[in-house]
Amino acid sequence: MTGPSTFGLSNEARNLHWLLTNLVEEVPGLLSVAVVSSDGLLLLSSDPGRNTEAREADTGASAGPRGSSADLATIISGIGSLTIGAAKLMDYGGVKQTMVAMAEGSLFVMSISDGSLLGVHGSPDCDMSVVAYHMALFVGRAGHVLTPELRSELRKSLETAGSAR
Repeated sequence: MTGPSTFGLSNEARNLHWLLTNLVEEVPGLLSVAVVSSDGLLLLSSDPGRNTEAREADTGASAGPRGSSADLATIISGIGSLTIGAAKLMDYGGVKQTMVAMAEGSLFVMSISDGSLLGVHGSPDCDMSVVAYHMALFVGRAGHVLTPELRSELRKSLETAGSAR
């Protein structure tokens, strides 16, 4: 994982970066992981260096989550919004997890706190139960520290890293 520097970040922000790195390194078959705020803004990414500009410059890059962490954030936010709306219409309570199985991979979206979401793009051969288990561990560890102040700090650190490129 090529994450942004955690220099100058609070202990909580560094801990979330560590949890995300740990998730990616421990779970086989993960292609990309992102944490998205309730308003759809990317807060953390397993691949923050592959932004939209990098994808546009690379003529052979595929579109979608493998091409841009911002694309994955958009997809996670959209799926989260859709499933929350469906749950309200059906009066089934809050959405805990959404899984989309595709021919060439899977997408998992799990609620963290205050509308924030954890999204994982997995390879076709990833073990879905292992992915879901490790996502639940991440959510359990991250949910209580993902305060509005921390979300703001994470967003600013991504903006700073993006402007430094």
